[in-house]
Amino acid sequence: MKIFPLGKNSITLSFVGVITIGFFVAGLFEILDYFIVKALLFTCFGVLLLIAISYALKNDNKKNRPED
Repeated sequence: MKIFPLGKNSITLSFVGVITIGFFVAGLFEILDYFIVKALLFTCFGVLLLIAISYALKNDNKKNRPED
């Protein structure tokens, strides 16, 4: 059993967790007002959003039933 499986879902969930914790910690310590912190967090969010959209567009439907 692997502690950290390296599938697409686990990597994406890890990135989402890191970004969420980043927003929380930055807001908690009141450093979210700095431009560089905002730029870094929103850039990470934008990249994650673009990756999610690209995977959604690549996803093709597979039918379980054979064609007649």
